[in-house]
Amino acid sequence: MSFSGRWNYPGELPVVERREEIIAAIRENQVVVVVSDTGSGKTTQLPKMVAEALEDSNFKSQHSRKRLIGCTQPRRIAAVSVAKRVAEELAVPLGGFVGYQVRFDDKTSRETRIKFMTDGILLAETQGDAGLAKYDALILDEAHERSLNIDFLLGYLKRLLEKRPDLRVVISSATLDAGAFAAFFERTPQSSIDNHQSTILRVPVIEAPGRMFPVAEFFLPGKDDEELASLVARGMDQLNDIDPMGDTLIFLPGEREIRECADALEGRRYKNTEVLPLFARLGMADQQRVFEPGRLRRIVLATNVAETSLTIPRIACVLDSGLARVSRWNAAKGVQRLQVEPVSQASARQRKGRCGRVRDGVCLRLYAEEDLLDRPDFTEPEIRRSSLAGVILRMKSLGLPEISEFPFLDPPNPKAVAEGYRTLREVGALDKERELTEIGEELARLPVDPRMGRMLIEAHHEKCVEEVTVIVAALETTDPRERPAEKKREADAAHAKWNDPDSDFMAILNLWRDVSNYYDGRRWKWNQLRKFCGANFLNAKRVTEWGNVIEELAEISTFKIQISRKREDPDYGALHRSLLAGAPRQIRAVG
Repeated sequence: MSFSGRWNYPGELPVVERREEIIAAIRENQVVVVVSDTGSGKTTQLPKMVAEALEDSNFKSQHSRKRLIGCTQPRRIAAVSVAKRVAEELAVPLGGFVGYQVRFDDKTSRETRIKFMTDGILLAETQGDAGLAKYDALILDEAHERSLNIDFLLGYLKRLLEKRPDLRVVISSATLDAGAFAAFFERTPQSSIDNHQSTILRVPVIEAPGRMFPVAEFFLPGKDDEELASLVARGMDQLNDIDPMGDTLIFLPGEREIRECADALEGRRYKNTEVLPLFARLGMADQQRVFEPGRLRRIVLATNVAETSLTIPRIACVLDSGLARVSRWNAAKGVQRLQVEPVSQASARQRKGRCGRVRDGVCLRLYAEEDLLDRPDFTEPEIRRSSLAGVILRMKSLGLPEISEFPFLDPPNPKAVAEGYRTLREVGALDKERELTEIGEELARLPVDPRMGRMLIEAHHEKCVEEVTVIVAALETTDPRERPAEKKREADAAHAKWNDPDSDFMAILNLWRDVSNYYDGRRWKWNQLRKFCGANFLNAKRVTEWGNVIEELAEISTFKIQISRKREDPDYGALHRSLLAGAPRQIRAVG
């Protein structure tokens, strides 16, 4: 079924009211910034507006090639769910006129015009297509999240626009600091500079405020040493007294907290109520349940993915833990850590804004009002709290200028830049003149942290690349071993058979050897794997993701990797020498 030409804009969505203004701005400007509240429809409707704008006969006569409209999302779950929604609205099969591409899953075809993807996919494409020639337009959605990928793409596109006057870029943000994005892209064209003119290309900012019903706000701080699951249950009891019928969205820091709180709420046995977890590693069918409300009241437990990336229908109440998992680089230890931190005031406002869209809402915060007022206004950009070694390596491989000269919206900390260069020197990616070495060129092709990539390269020379690939893939994904609070002892006993007295890395290999018995080299024996994982306190979804990363690394490495299920132990010294090549700072003299 091909696209009929009918765009089918839902009239109830606030952003649709600005449709003509947005389409006109896209036709007349290279860059447009659209700012609107979460739930206004910008994520699903902007791609259609861009496609409609580029279908204009006058525009097409100037730009004869018909290429892709790329729409980036920070998370896989959002890219997939939004693509499905837009395909439904346009009455086209998914993978045709509308498609998506995320890691390990490409649902696009030659007929695809609107392509949803993670920002990481678009970044990877710059490696082989520096000019992004297959795109007519790009939409950077959720730009306010200021992830490392988003900030790099903003700077990359700022440089690219001068060379690609035909390219259209739409920046979509859910917060009112959009003026910073507009100012960032304003520029004087080279032609004006050559003619000594002062013409400045301005960037229009279009606001599409959402329709909001009144939202009552309450605060319920936790008691001393009260566990989060207990506090959430107490808060839900209070919300149940205020509004026993309204669907509730609960914001929690991560998957473990979601599982624990879901168990606590299931035990409450609220009348005519179902409890629905939502996190990235959940099966697709379970994820879709939250978007299809039925007759029962729903309690949806989600991470900050539900702040802006996804709009869950029929939410009347919000229960906000005030917490999120934040990735932060520890330079002293040389590790990137995910730690639970209080969210910013901007994130707290986004969470509150998830209710009050269908009727009067209630937002209950599980912390004090004074605590909220003391928090920073906005979330710190990821570039200010991450290792920059990978960014510097990517820039070097693309032939971009030094990181200190690159147009970032917020320049990174000079200490973090120096630390990034130091890391790349330590793993042999750069020489004394800060130029890429042969090792650096190889590392730039691997979709892992440079330290992990260096382990793989060394393992090739040490003849243990298969084993190190398994370990690196494990370090790049979430540990599949589960340890439920109520069954810690049983879980520890089940996991003990994989332990090694001398090395945790050997334990990883022992675990892989057992789970890989359910993989035939092409696909997983899913039913058998699930049964094995259930009996041994493992997460089957994480196991398969681990396997996917192993296969990906095996396919793209220039040195050929054959992943087998051999049972003999690798050379202990070779294995650990390979691992230490990627972490030289962790080497310490003993005795």
